[in-house]
Amino acid sequence: MTATSFLTTGEKMSEEKLINSELYSGARSIAVKILNRIDRTDAYLDKILDNEMKHSGLKGADKALLFEIVHGVIRQRLKIDYILNSFYKGQFSKCVINIKNALRVALYQIIYLDKVPDYASVNEAVEFIKKVQGRKPADLINAILRNIIRNKEALRYPDPDEDLIAFLSIYYSHPVWMVKRWLSRYGREATESLMTANNERPAISIRVNTLKISVEDFYQMLEKVDLKYIKGKLLPDYLKLKNMSNITDWEYFNKGYFNIQDESAGIACRLLEVKPNMRVLDLCAAPGGKSVYLATLMNNEGEIVAVDKFGSRLKRLSGNLARLGVTNVKVVEADALSYEDEPFDRVLLDAPCSGLGTLSKKPDIKWKRNLTELRNLTKLQYELLVKAASMLKAGGSLVYSTCTIEPEENQEIVKKFVNNNPNYIFNKGNGCFAEDLRNKDGFIQTMPNIHQLDGAFSCRIDRVS
Repeated sequence: MTATSFLTTGEKMSEEKLINSELYSGARSIAVKILNRIDRTDAYLDKILDNEMKHSGLKGADKALLFEIVHGVIRQRLKIDYILNSFYKGQFSKCVINIKNALRVALYQIIYLDKVPDYASVNEAVEFIKKVQGRKPADLINAILRNIIRNKEALRYPDPDEDLIAFLSIYYSHPVWMVKRWLSRYGREATESLMTANNERPAISIRVNTLKISVEDFYQMLEKVDLKYIKGKLLPDYLKLKNMSNITDWEYFNKGYFNIQDESAGIACRLLEVKPNMRVLDLCAAPGGKSVYLATLMNNEGEIVAVDKFGSRLKRLSGNLARLGVTNVKVVEADALSYEDEPFDRVLLDAPCSGLGTLSKKPDIKWKRNLTELRNLTKLQYELLVKAASMLKAGGSLVYSTCTIEPEENQEIVKKFVNNNPNYIFNKGNGCFAEDLRNKDGFIQTMPNIHQLDGAFSCRIDRVS
């Protein structure tokens, strides 16, 4: 019996029986369980992982290892699968799902985690498969992984001179369609730089909640507990933490002294230039990071109406409002396109988007998005911008923002709107931000490989009449 036929037809316990069994215990085994779910469902990594972190019973270092392995495997999945397929006799994609993801977990550690000995990665995978599938599959797993270890320094990838797109796609573990469009837009050097940035482990970026503590006092608090940090590049109330896992368990998080948020997200809020006692609409608000920052910039004075159609997401927003001490946000469950109210002084539209600027934090998005979905999103984005503009007072301003780097979702949307509506004009907010944040059309566009932030777009539009 060949390795392929055994691994694809061998006896296996049902997922239902395994899902709550003790077989999935320990960081590496739980990583396999999470990867199995991601392969079989449309669920997003952050939600599945958050649930496992809360209920797995893992502590400190094991939680950090689980996070590292799951994000790393998904981030490098195409490259990992290419290597495994080279050593697997048959079609790796068709093998039993537990075996497939146990191999991925082990190989990720072998290639990317220097502190984990190769033999430990192999032994963990072998023992897990022995419990789940039996001795013969475990022996085959052992043989495959040890063969890779022996040849680790001689791994080969497609020849870039023969097929550059295939090489870039596999070596940097990005879908072909992304590689093609970025290569034509940015050229090879910048595309490789962007994909390298997407594959880096992200730092934890936070915003100090100045409703509860000053920035300087927060710095002093970090220094007292010897926690290393880097001050924000653009905004004074943002910083990045080093080597901080389980951050939401930290007492200062629960006291509301800070919120987890990338600095790029603060740009849209600053560009809107809200002031105390204004009336502000956040049209697609949940989970609410921008709503609470706007409230902070307004010193809790005036009113912010936070609209979202998903009650579960608004529940999370309400929890953040309470934790952070925000009192001037009114939460409304409604479809943004049908919401009606009196005109507002300011409107923020953080539009639903492909999220292709956040791949270092959300690597599963790489494998969930496609060109058809991206094109379908642009219709909704334009409709939402038209709606947002209709909610604005004459003399008021709106900001359209996304967390993507794709022109169809960004400048092409706002250009189309302004061209069709002469009573609205661009306000580039000259002086608010450095010129190197602007793309060739003059709009604010952060890039992961250039600014070491999420890829995010922001454009301010003023209503003149």
